[in-house]
Amino acid sequence: MKRKVFAYFLILALCFTILGTGCSKSSGDTVNETKSKEPVEDGQVVMAIEHDMDSLDPHFSAAAGTKEILFNIFEGLMKADEKGNLNPAVAQDYSVSEDGLTYTFKLRKGIKFHNGDLVTVEDVKYSLDRVMGTETGKPLMPDFEKVEKVEVVDDETISIQLKEIDASLLSKLTVAIVPKSNEEHFADHPIGTGPFKFGSYLPEQSVTIEKFNEYWKDGLPHLDKVEFRIMPDREAALLSFKAGEIDMYPRLPNDRVEELGDGFETVSGPQNLVQLMIMNNAKEPFNDIRVRKAINYAVDVDEIIEAVAFGYGEKLGSNMSPVMKKYYQDGLEDMYNVNIEKAKQLLKEAGYEDGFKTKISIPSNYQFYVDMGEVIVQQLEKVGIHAKIELVEWGVWLDRIYKGRDYDMTIIGFSGKLDPNKILRRYCSNYSKNLMNYKNAKYDQLIEQANTEVNQEKRAKIYKEAQKILAEDAVCVFIMDPQFTVAMNKNIKGYKLYPIYVQDMSSIDYKE
Repeated sequence: MKRKVFAYFLILALCFTILGTGCSKSSGDTVNETKSKEPVEDGQVVMAIEHDMDSLDPHFSAAAGTKEILFNIFEGLMKADEKGNLNPAVAQDYSVSEDGLTYTFKLRKGIKFHNGDLVTVEDVKYSLDRVMGTETGKPLMPDFEKVEKVEVVDDETISIQLKEIDASLLSKLTVAIVPKSNEEHFADHPIGTGPFKFGSYLPEQSVTIEKFNEYWKDGLPHLDKVEFRIMPDREAALLSFKAGEIDMYPRLPNDRVEELGDGFETVSGPQNLVQLMIMNNAKEPFNDIRVRKAINYAVDVDEIIEAVAFGYGEKLGSNMSPVMKKYYQDGLEDMYNVNIEKAKQLLKEAGYEDGFKTKISIPSNYQFYVDMGEVIVQQLEKVGIHAKIELVEWGVWLDRIYKGRDYDMTIIGFSGKLDPNKILRRYCSNYSKNLMNYKNAKYDQLIEQANTEVNQEKRAKIYKEAQKILAEDAVCVFIMDPQFTVAMNKNIKGYKLYPIYVQDMSSIDYKE
């Protein structure tokens, strides 16, 4: 299988050569960011993206691919920077009461929405009440369960009162602040406070954003316009990039960097992404921990990283990337080193001595996941598990698998978050998006305990214990955090990598 994957990419490489797209020499310029000494104003950039938007309403969007674009349009009271720090955005500053139960925010003076209206404390309260479901009783997000109420103190001040301490509240307050006056058009013409305003959206074709000249942060953004061109065919997108039809190509496979000519540059780094094969813990035979452990012993993660990511990936043992240094539990990545005999023995003990048939459902628009699935199918055959790959459209995957939890196994990536609670709560039994159907009372207790622990050292220790439980219970096959590489025209400067799944276009400038 390994040879098959390599052959696949070799054929594609030959195709590029035949088409004569200028791949005579690699630039070899792999850097962490592209710096600009004197930013050039008013340029336009086209970036290729893989998949369509699932919603223009920031409170309803669930797909990471949508959120990475909306990051440019919307801001919360707080906003992340490229180092993972949380800084005031719509808020000017904030304070926390001694008991940790009251957060008070001062609104940024003069901050405006894209329609020119000043942001008011009523807009902030409306936005937070909307996601909390204060009026409807149906929260749009599970982030604010510990919020007692949001109150307007005066024209510049708003307070959030908690029922109990929530150590990760600030990271949750990156949720978009929207104007109530635009309520009827959240889904077709969104308005925020970000550096870019919404321009247009053509389903399955493109999303455009335009410079917001009244952005509160002086000197940003530099670009006049950005087009995110929806190109699910990654090979066609790469051809367009090399032909100069698009300017930026995110998530370039690392083995393809050498194909680029002198006119291109790459930015690479870890991305705080956890790629994994999820097993439906509520469905036979995966509800048996012995089966899940057997599959972990049968899957050779090192081989996957070499065959599919060409070595550009960090092996994982639980749902945490080493990028999250403070919270990462080291050593779990070696808990299930390949052991075929042990896997067979576990299957025998579970009553599956002759193996079984199953299905791995994979979003068809993610070729990287499809390649991983093909390798895993071959690996599982060695222990008698006959897995068949089911390719599903992205929309079907979201509805049937992500929301309906109707699947045996699936391969996906969980995007990184700034706060470990948002990463690890996915496995809590009461979490509405617990796709794994995993249940462990001790795990639930640890996550709850960590989220009320104000001592950051103690909090980190608890999250490490939680990672051990996920590994010991073999909830999933945790695979890797793949290297993230963005290829771009050398005339593009100012690009920055983030430890979260976003594309920040505000610092970029482009010179013809």
